[in-house]
Formats: sequence, C-alpha cells, structure tokens
Amino acid sequence: MSKLWGGRFTKKTDQLVEEYTASIMFDKELAEEDIQGSLAHVTMLGKQGILPAGDVEKIKDGLHRVLQRIKRDDIEFSIGDEDIHMNIEKTLIDDVGPVGGKLHTGRSRNDQVATDMHLWLRKRVVEFVDMLHKLQAALVEQAKANIDTIVPGYTHLQRAQPILFAHHLMAYVSMFGRDIERLQDSYKRINVLPLGAGALAGTTFPIDRHFVANQLKFDRVYENSLDAVSDRDFILEFLADASIIMMHLSRLSEELIMWSSTEFHFVELDDAFCTGSSIMPQKKNPDVPELVRGKTGRVYGNLAGLLTVLKSLPLAYNKDMQEDKEGMFDTVKTLQGALQLFAPMIATMKVNKDRMRQAVNQDFSNATDIADFLVNKGLPFRQAHEVIGKTVLYCIEQNKYLLDLTLEEFKQFSTLFDDRIYAVLQPEQVVNARNVYGGTAKSQVQDAIGRADAALAETAAWVAEYLERSR
Repeated sequence: MSKLWGGRFTKKTDQLVEEYTASIMFDKELAEEDIQGSLAHVTMLGKQGILPAGDVEKIKDGLHRVLQRIKRDDIEFSIGDEDIHMNIEKTLIDDVGPVGGKLHTGRSRNDQVATDMHLWLRKRVVEFVDMLHKLQAALVEQAKANIDTIVPGYTHLQRAQPILFAHHLMAYVSMFGRDIERLQDSYKRINVLPLGAGALAGTTFPIDRHFVANQLKFDRVYENSLDAVSDRDFILEFLADASIIMMHLSRLSEELIMWSSTEFHFVELDDAFCTGSSIMPQKKNPDVPELVRGKTGRVYGNLAGLLTVLKSLPLAYNKDMQEDKEGMFDTVKTLQGALQLFAPMIATMKVNKDRMRQAVNQDFSNATDIADFLVNKGLPFRQAHEVIGKTVLYCIEQNKYLLDLTLEEFKQFSTLFDDRIYAVLQPEQVVNARNVYGGTAKSQVQDAIGRADAALAETAAWVAEYLERSR
C-alpha cells in the first residue's frame, strides 16, 4: 500500500530516509492515548454531522478492536508507516475498509501527536505525585520512629550542631512536598487540548473543540492554533520538575551512601536494596542510591536536549519536534524506577541510634550553646565566640570534649561560667533549646510531623480525584 500521504509524490521514499525519519520505534508508547483521542474526535465528527452515524459507529468499533489487539501485542508496527498515528490508521482501514480513512477528517498529525502527549503525560504526572506521596510517608514513619534520636547536623560536611534525626528526615519531606506542588501546578498546563488546531491554522470543518475537550476531560483548549501544535512547554516543565526531583533524590542518595559506610555507620540499608562484590565477600554496596545519583545526569541531559531542540524553531510544527518524545519517555522511565525503589528502601532502613549518639558525644557541635550561655550572662556575642573558640582549642590540645572539662577549666576562659553549663551542654538540651517554628526541638518536629500527616492526606485525596478524572 502506498503512503497515506503519497498522492503528491512520484517516487518511493528512500529506505534510509524511512528508517531515519520514522518514530514508530518509540512513539508506539502513545498507542492507547492515540486511540483515546481518535474515539473522542470521531464522536465529535458524528455529533457535528460531519460524518454519518453509521460511519462513526464502524470507525469506533474498529478502533476498539485495534486497541484490544495493541493490548494483546498483536500488531506488528511498521517503519514504512512512520509513526503510531499512521500505523493505527492503516490497521483501522485494514479492519473496517476505506471508511477508516474518514477518521482523519478535520485534524492533522500535528495536533494529533500533541494531544497524545498531553494525554500520556498528565497520567504520568498523577502517578508521580502518588509515588512521591509514598516516599514522603516512608520518611515520616522513620521520623516518628526516631523522634528522640540525636545526630550531628552538618555544614560544609563538618559537624555543626546536634539535631534530631527526625528533623533531618523531615527536611526531605519538605523537599518532596515542593516537588508534589510543582507537579500539581504543571497539571494545569498539561491538561489543555490541542486537537482541532489542525496542521497549524485550524480546519474548515465545523468541529466542536470544547466537546472533544469535555470527552477527554481536558480543562480547556488552546486559544491559538499555531501555539497548540508548536507548544512543548508542558514537556519542558515536566522535565524541569523531574530534574529537581532527581536532584533531591540524589542528595538523599549521597547521604544514605555516606551514612551506611563504616566510617559513619549511622544506618544500614536492607539487603534487598544492596548488592555484593564479585571478589570481596565482605562487601555490601548501596547500589540503588548510587545508581539514582548517577542517573540524575541523564534526566538533566534530557531537559537540556529538548531546550536545545526548541531554541530556534520557527512556528509552527517542524520535524525537529519529533525529538521531544524519547527524552520524555526516558525521563519518565528513569524517575519511575528511582521512586518505586526509594519508598521501600527508606521504609526498611535500620537506624543505628547508639552510633549516632556516640558521634554527638564525641564532637564540639554543642559549642554554640556555650556562646549563647555567655551571651545570656551579658557578654557580647563576638567576645563569647572568641572565648568558646579558645575553649575548643584547649579541648583539642588536651584530647577532651567540652563535657569533659571541669568547672575550673571552664573558668580559666571566663569567670561567667557556673555549674549550669553542664546541663546546657547535654545533647537533649541543645536540641530542645531550638524551640522555634521549623527548629529541631522535639515539640517543633512533632508539630512538623503533624502538618506532614495532614498534607499526606490532602495529597492522597488529590491523587484519587485526578486518577478518576483521567480514566
């Protein structure tokens, strides 16, 4: 059979050109969405009297049969038919006869492919919100289990001040919460219908774009036909959101890798999420967080790649835009793999509370509280800072920690010291002294967990609502 668009041509397409320009190898991922859009389109054609009711029913029945064959993996897609749209249309014509060729009335592959990607990506976005919700829930549960576990907090990867381990985990709950908000907000720009824009200028047929939008549960339609077929901002936005999510996962991965090392030994990842060495039998390698950290780069690359593709494109559709899909598909697959593993990995992670406490007891992360103690005694902070710096230096030279010093040793640096300093230096006191909104005090972290529980319930409700809407 000749090309469905071949009437103007006198030569067959060169085989190398067919192979180079075909997209069916990857855009077959859009098969179900393509049929979903076609069913809404042909229903509208019937409603508007553009196609006879009998033709509409034949086409719809044929599309349903084609869909079932796709689900059974019973169709061999052809490079000769270029893309998923032409492959489905040819399969439909083979099934119902020439009437299948009427399906394309009032539309173009340009608005068709854009519609497919909007349909496909909006479903993925809801799925990712759900996955992030599960990861947040796992982190919150670990935070609840470690509400009394104290760990060194770091700046510059140097011990800074003691904090609750729960507080550290809740920082990631906040990060992933922002990721959820970004995805939810992007849904508004994904859930816009391009169909009806035609190739670039609309169509001469009296179509009803808003009816199709309602059929496909889109919130609105594109206002401008040129913009409708050339817009890929919604994909760029998703790739940017995905890049930020992967960056957050990579940061957490780095900490899990360090914490599970012998040098830290703060946590142990479950065996199910680690691998061994082919030569060193004692090894337990944190391969999952390492690979997530590594795969972050490919997600960044997909964003940079599409930005580069689009940076100089004139309106409207250009073949360059075929390059919008592979990076999107790859990012979705990469992010799915990471998020599917992360929630259970966090849920099964064992926390070495004793090792964390030992680390807190063997550092100078409580030094700031001595300075605050002296400030409350009336000493200016800059002078207090100098006093404590000299005190810490003395401890280092004497191979001691602050709680090891006698009161006489403290007083050689300032006569303002009294025996209350020992209570001030206790890790629990250091943590709970930071009783400000967002601080590491136990009461503040408990409040943060309570707020997170409420947010988790809201996210679960959002996911349930939007999954139902996209069905």
